Amino acid sequence: MLLLMDFLPSIFLFLSLLAVMIIHLLFLHQTGSNNPLGVKRETDKIPFHPYFKIKDLVGFLVILICLVLLTQPPSTALTT
Repeated sequence: MLLLMDFLPSIFLFLSLLAVMIIHLLFLHQTGSNNPLGVKRETDKIPFHPYFKIKDLVGFLVILICLVLLTQPPSTALTT
């Protein structure tokens, strides 16, 4: 029970941040939020979708690699 009480604030913080992130994405992707300048012609628009997709994927992979490296137990190869 004591172990659960120690981790309860971090679990609550994680779920709160997850909820805020989901709400943010829902408001961000509402209809009409993708054309803030009101440009009507397709030739005047810049295709940002591939750039954001690659940027988000690279950022996710960098954070994932950092978390994996930071959570690895110390190596015992140097101890004899």
